Amino acid sequence: MPAPRTLAELEADVARDLDLTGHPRAPWLEAKRVEGTPALDVLIIGGGQCGVAVAHALKRDKVDNILVLDRAGFGEEGPWTTYGRMRTLRSLKDMTGPDLRLPSLTYQAWHEANFGTADWEAMRFIPKELWNDYLLWFRRVTGVPVRNGVEAGLISPAMTEDGLPAFRVETSEGPMHARKVVLATGQEGIGGWWMPEHIAALPRQFRAHTNEMIDFAALRGKVVAVLGAGASAFDNAAVALEHGAAEVHIFCRRAELMVVQPYRWLTFAGFLRHMGEMTDEWRWRFMSHVLGMREGFAQDHYDRVNRFANFRLHTGAEWQAARVEGGRVVLTTPQGEFTADYCITGTGVRMDAGLRPELALCAGNIATWGDRYTPPPHEANARLALYPYLNADSAFTEKRPGETPWISGIHLFGIGTTMSFGPAGSSINAMAISAPRVAAGITRNLFAEDMPRLYAELCAYDEKQVHVDAARLAAE
Repeated sequence: MPAPRTLAELEADVARDLDLTGHPRAPWLEAKRVEGTPALDVLIIGGGQCGVAVAHALKRDKVDNILVLDRAGFGEEGPWTTYGRMRTLRSLKDMTGPDLRLPSLTYQAWHEANFGTADWEAMRFIPKELWNDYLLWFRRVTGVPVRNGVEAGLISPAMTEDGLPAFRVETSEGPMHARKVVLATGQEGIGGWWMPEHIAALPRQFRAHTNEMIDFAALRGKVVAVLGAGASAFDNAAVALEHGAAEVHIFCRRAELMVVQPYRWLTFAGFLRHMGEMTDEWRWRFMSHVLGMREGFAQDHYDRVNRFANFRLHTGAEWQAARVEGGRVVLTTPQGEFTADYCITGTGVRMDAGLRPELALCAGNIATWGDRYTPPPHEANARLALYPYLNADSAFTEKRPGETPWISGIHLFGIGTTMSFGPAGSSINAMAISAPRVAAGITRNLFAEDMPRLYAELCAYDEKQVHVDAARLAAE
């Protein structure tokens, strides 16, 4: 089928496709109230691609009383126009994502409608700014309600006026109530961005994490040291070089660089759909191997920095200590001391529910993999043991049953799901499978809670589909 000639034609196709595949159409949820105010059925915290995908999946199941919150301004959700310093997405361009496999909603359909089929065919990877534009278009044409500039805070248990479990969520616009909550926190996950303590102890003018806004123009003529050899580290090194840094050095803890990307191997339906259904032994074995390799970098990342003569790569060179001396940072490595003007850490995130203000009332009772599974010694990994151990519906489980049973109504969809389900909440490639799974867990729980009401409605249902002519009935 040829691509639509215009975006307007594509949007007409989207509306038609959503209508054609809208069955079952019957509304089945009843409006609830908490503390005298209307309650949402689902509140989604995070308006990036994860939050929008789950919201779309819920709307497909006629869960329309939902709201997505994002603390960022319109168009600044996620990393694409903020701290994401890659030029393109790292996923292959033909992946499906929040479209949930509806052809007219795919990125390719949007791209061809805007730029033509020839441009799509010539493109190798999707530019990140275009992906951001696509996500904004996607949420508009699917009717996903997003409220920007609103920060979510403490989540506490509540009750609807008819006695069903619910939540009160403090926000920068006042309290909101919902029956279910989704933490669609993406790469930030259930924890926070992390750097070694001796680097975090440096004065702020000397260091930053790759997720922060960095004044790269101020690094012109400076010596910049980057810790980590993943894709983000290379991206930040490249931007520093492109802004005229005198020297940029990447320091890798490992003796050998990670040039294999295991996420390319696991992108097949069997793994993405069923990894979360396997035994703890196999889930740990697979994911500890994948995460133990850490994220690799692509050829484009390497070529982007390697074209600069003032770039150097150091392997087997972790930063063991750091101090400020003479207005510069002196780093201690196994290869000796190194002096830099500025340090950037590409050290990712640490799983720690205690870092999330939303979870202050329950963080200490959220079960982790370390609480539920003890791997054989050769597979042990303290970092991975910190990941939350999630239910099949991606909801939190209790470390000590009975203390905070209400956390079963909080569903996680972000990088923190990785140990339980594979890259379900951190990969565009997995989204067509993982987002409907989260939505199905939510609708299952809503249905279970509403069963008494729904059964009563069934018993009272008397809408006739046949009108019998009484005069034609044979008399007995």
